Amino acid sequence: MSENPITDALKMVPYGFYALTSHTEDDDNIMVFNWFTQASFEPQLVAVGLQKTSHTYGLIEQSKTFTVNIFRAEDQDAVKPFTKSRAKNPEKMSGVDFERAPQTQCPVLPQAAAFIECKMVGKLETGGDHDIILGEVVNAEVRKAGEPADTLSLPDLGWSYAG
Repeated sequence: MSENPITDALKMVPYGFYALTSHTEDDDNIMVFNWFTQASFEPQLVAVGLQKTSHTYGLIEQSKTFTVNIFRAEDQDAVKPFTKSRAKNPEKMSGVDFERAPQTQCPVLPQAAAFIECKMVGKLETGGDHDIILGEVVNAEVRKAGEPADTLSLPDLGWSYAG
């Protein structure tokens, strides 16, 4: 445990590990992220916590679309190449095998167990280093059925991104 009980408590929250994809006419990007949750049943909305300095943030602001790629724990190697930012790895999209999501045209990785396409309908500027992007789900596809326990999470990787 650390000296900060708030940090310790936040690190107890389980987080999935997903690939957030974005697309504009001139650019595609794939980044890993874990702050993601459903925010409404009707309409079906999701919320994404996104670092304001990320390349993806700018692409989503331009296109108003994004796609969440969900992976099973056994497919974690498919996501690891995208752990470095575009600033640290400008060529990370070079040679990447992906297809286009039908509604958003965002990249979908072939190893994804499912993907959720979203249209950005709102943004909460938090005043911190991340903002909350609200997306209306416009399409989804399940390619490998599974239970929540099968979904790739930070503990599967031995990683933490909280606190």
